Amino acid sequence: MAIGSDIRTWYEGEWLEGNTLIMGAADHATWLGTLVFDGARTFSGVSPDLDLHCERIIRSAVAMGMTPPMDAAQVLALAQEGIAQYPADAELYIRPMMWSVEGDAAMIAPETAPCAFALCIEAMPLPPMGSIALTVSPFRRPRPDTALTEAKAACLYPNNGRMLTEARKRGFNNALSLDDWDHVAETATANVFLVKDGVVRTPVPNGTFLNGITRQRIIKLLSDDGMQVEETSLKVDDFAQADEIFLTGNASKVTAVRQFEDRTMQPGPVAARARALYWAWAGAA
Repeated sequence: MAIGSDIRTWYEGEWLEGNTLIMGAADHATWLGTLVFDGARTFSGVSPDLDLHCERIIRSAVAMGMTPPMDAAQVLALAQEGIAQYPADAELYIRPMMWSVEGDAAMIAPETAPCAFALCIEAMPLPPMGSIALTVSPFRRPRPDTALTEAKAACLYPNNGRMLTEARKRGFNNALSLDDWDHVAETATANVFLVKDGVVRTPVPNGTFLNGITRQRIIKLLSDDGMQVEETSLKVDDFAQADEIFLTGNASKVTAVRQFEDRTMQPGPVAARARALYWAWAGAA
């Protein structure tokens, strides 16, 4: 499903327009879900941390058991080539993907099997700061011993999808997901931060969710700006008592929370500061 418009995809040596068909009916990834991907953004003529996103898809492919058909530098070069096909002020979503072609039910992605690659770019406006209504999902994040949580793997996302579906049925935009130990992991679509008494806190990575690239960047920017930022184990009650909650992720970068369960919250100054710092660092201010 296309999430944006004006789509261009690099596949098998050429750039193609539209929602290009890239997978065969008998590809291993089609029937057993062995596909990894990453996402990056271009806006205001900049592509923040694009190199890190290109490096992460290589790590995800290796974690899935595949041998990547190219390295991170080659993925980066193709991404930059594709971005150059759009106007300088275009707001884009960049998604490299790798998936296994051959294999069987007993072999998830043998290292000797072919690994396919495509890079899709979609024109997609970056949402404004906005604000969301947040609830707590009844569905949990898998543990590292129950799923391939170290990879940005497509097979993990149906669980996120049901979190969103359930939350939206109850009138919310997104939901906190817990791990098996009742700690908050992240939301269905992004990493999460809270602010209490001037201290910024975010769940410490414990293998149940990705330590997001934008998350890491925001931690560094806020810390360098003089704020106290702590990575720690957090419970739902910590968020219920927070002065401010905001999310970080590639699609929207920084998003403020206006409601947590039945409590109304004002989008706070730390979220606004985090967004301003990110834009300034990226050179998009």
